[in-house]
Amino acid sequence: MSSDNLPLVLENVWITMADGCSLAAKIWLPADAEQTPVPAILEYIPYRKRDHKAVRDEEIHGFFARHGYAGVRVDVRGSGDSEGILRDEYLQQELDDGLEVMRWLAAQPWCSGKVGIFGLSWGGFNGLQLAALQPPELGAVISVCSSDDRYADDVHYMGGCLLTDNLSWASTMFGFNSCPPDPQVVGERWRDMWQERLEGSGLWIKNWLEHQRRTEFWKHASVCEDYGAIQVPVMAVSGWADGYSNTVFRLLRHLKVPRRGLVGPWGHKYPHMGGPGPSIDFLGECVRWWDQWLKGIERGVDGDPMLRAWMLDRRNPLQPEITGHWVAEEQWPSTRVGPRSFIIDRRGLLPEDDDAAIEGDELTIQSPLHVGLFAGKWCSYAEVTDLPSDQRLEDGGSLVFDTRPVEEELEILGAAEVELDLSADKPLAMVAVRLSDVAPNDRATRVTFGVLNLAHRDSHEEPAELQPGQRYRIRVKLNEIAQRFLAGHRIRLAISSSYWPLAWPAPEPVRLTLYTEGCRLHLPQRESRPADDDLRDLGVPRHAPGPPTTLLAPAERHWTVRHNLATNEVALDVVNNDARVRLDDLGLAFGRNVHECYSYRNERYDTVRGEVTHERSFERGDWQVRTVTYTVLTSTRTHFVIRATLDAYEGDLRVFSKSWDESVARDFI
Repeated sequence: MSSDNLPLVLENVWITMADGCSLAAKIWLPADAEQTPVPAILEYIPYRKRDHKAVRDEEIHGFFARHGYAGVRVDVRGSGDSEGILRDEYLQQELDDGLEVMRWLAAQPWCSGKVGIFGLSWGGFNGLQLAALQPPELGAVISVCSSDDRYADDVHYMGGCLLTDNLSWASTMFGFNSCPPDPQVVGERWRDMWQERLEGSGLWIKNWLEHQRRTEFWKHASVCEDYGAIQVPVMAVSGWADGYSNTVFRLLRHLKVPRRGLVGPWGHKYPHMGGPGPSIDFLGECVRWWDQWLKGIERGVDGDPMLRAWMLDRRNPLQPEITGHWVAEEQWPSTRVGPRSFIIDRRGLLPEDDDAAIEGDELTIQSPLHVGLFAGKWCSYAEVTDLPSDQRLEDGGSLVFDTRPVEEELEILGAAEVELDLSADKPLAMVAVRLSDVAPNDRATRVTFGVLNLAHRDSHEEPAELQPGQRYRIRVKLNEIAQRFLAGHRIRLAISSSYWPLAWPAPEPVRLTLYTEGCRLHLPQRESRPADDDLRDLGVPRHAPGPPTTLLAPAERHWTVRHNLATNEVALDVVNNDARVRLDDLGLAFGRNVHECYSYRNERYDTVRGEVTHERSFERGDWQVRTVTYTVLTSTRTHFVIRATLDAYEGDLRVFSKSWDESVARDFI
């Protein structure tokens, strides 16, 4: 590409809201946009356009600009270089600002008047949320790794159980919210803006723990409350190692607009940026989508299958290799997917038509707290280190049921479901269910899982305690998945009464009793589709060149389980340090170090503890700032206890310090 065709980059543009607050934007324009206006592609997130996302933004939005679109990155109010305070996720203020930003974009002389929204995670969420508000400027959405249901299927709660990713995510935003704007952008007022954020952003984990059931707090901005409000085409994307793959299937089922679902083997990343598993030309696919819906150029999008998914097969939890193949469905739900059911019996998973196999056993389980230490992260960020390990490390503390070796390959696509007839000996309890692929050498790879707070068995809005000893019939829906079980492999179902540290345990140890006569496993079996062999190739990753950088320190990723036999303390240590880099054009160096630890002692539930430290630093010449946040979450039988500190430094001088000591009553959790 000649220099004449290189995008025009507007390093910082102020977009002023009706209340006078200015949001910071970076814009990539096609060289001729002033003469030939183009649609704008908006990514609207709190992750700092000036530093932490600068390389990624240049690669993505520079690519869009090279293909006839204005790429626009806006820091949410109170984040990055934008003014104001960010007090929580997806507040009405954020959405109102987003609507104003779209109106501003559509009115620019270089814009055709059409806007598309693009984003991963936070940006994927607010893309759906803004679409539901029906702004006239919006023409299409690409939502990656997001959720339509902020309570039932987000980082906070799952099946009414508190996820420890709630702590991890709260700590991530605690760190982001503590960071200052760049003095080169905002000038001398940077200290005042920084102090305002340090004082005002608050302790988000307390907000989230004060809403332990599905109330209006979570219904706000959950587009599942009214799918019909979304009136523009939606491409929904996720990965099997991500925490948000279920959303794709619900959007395909419930939306009435043109829609496309894409689920690969990836974690919580854009599909052109990495694994595990093969990457694709995702940005090229985005341009096809934008061309069709924002420019009216026929790109064959209408002829694409509604759902395209990576069918996993051989997965080795000890190695990064992910193998499989692409499959497609013209519609979802698909007529090629139907139930395949098994009886859950002391002898294993037996064919449902084997009526003689039903013996009506009573099986009990009181799992040790270590079941879950090898579960990996609810939402994988690091490709390999935070994926689940060999499930034999977990199965010893679970009730385990296997099929006979599969004689012919069996494909599943969708959500497996387990029916359980059970009782508990305590009023509050949870159940965790795992589905695994067991290879001929007995290595067990987790395929999918689900957890359920049994107090939420009938409702996430009105939970109710169990009557100890009383039998209940419950259903546990597992996460959506595509998996091919190869001939000679076995299908394993494992059931446990805890799953720490993926989910916070019940207030005290619980014994579950399973009455197997009424227990079933239902798999979404898929008929193979010969046309899958002829699917269009999704290409190899492309992106625009990134800015010049210098690596100052490499990234560091560790996931370590330790058991001190002398003190009987068990802990999971997670180190997730980003590479420290310098943006050479800006002379700006930055880094992020994160350490998480989840522990307990002597199998005592009142010793369960999660703690997270975030350190973030920025440096340019004499300007050196650093923030350190530290959050500890523990619990008693009746309360969650939060202790947190925030310290901010200019050079060696601590310029801000604040601590919190909070207690929130447990509400049927």
